[in-house]
Amino acid sequence: MCENDIPNLPPTMFRRVDESADSEFYAEPRFVAHIDQATIDALTDFYRTFLPKGSDVLDLMSSWISHLPVEVDYERVSGLGMNREELQGNPRLDDFVVHDLNVEPNLPYAEHSFDRATLAVSIQYLIRPVEVMTSVHKVLRPGGRICIAMSHRLFPTKAIVAFQRLGPEERVQLVARYLAMGGFTDVQFLDRSPPAADPLWLVVGTVRPVVT
Repeated sequence: MCENDIPNLPPTMFRRVDESADSEFYAEPRFVAHIDQATIDALTDFYRTFLPKGSDVLDLMSSWISHLPVEVDYERVSGLGMNREELQGNPRLDDFVVHDLNVEPNLPYAEHSFDRATLAVSIQYLIRPVEVMTSVHKVLRPGGRICIAMSHRLFPTKAIVAFQRLGPEERVQLVARYLAMGGFTDVQFLDRSPPAADPLWLVVGTVRPVVT
């Protein structure tokens, strides 16, 4: 399944202004925050309840910061991102891999490896999102969950057309469709936007638990 299979959304909506290799765009590290500090704090606060202590966490499209609460210990935090220097500079990662999801949407992990997955303010750059979500579904354990965090900032040349033409509500609906088509259930939207700061929109999905 690929982006062309999303009903009522033409393939042109997954194109970018800059179609050159993403490896070139992300070759230089960017040690900057992409959302306001208040918004980062709101996301970290959400993670306090979303990411159980002692869980195995997959940080997708990771960089030098994962926004995880410093006081919580996890069994494993694995980062998947585009820039080695950024990943090496992330103190919360136990391991990482440099991997371009727009070239290879299948994740380099065994099935049922993680309890939770996070993807913060980067979903707008995926050109094969349903394939990626299908792979995320496979590497999560039954009952596992994913949180996709969004805001309104983006690199305009690398974000897909859909995220530049659609309004916030439509973007949220689109990401919810990504998850549903990837196999996730109980897909929910949460608005955790702090006052007078960048918005924080969360879309959460669950891998169906095994019924005994």
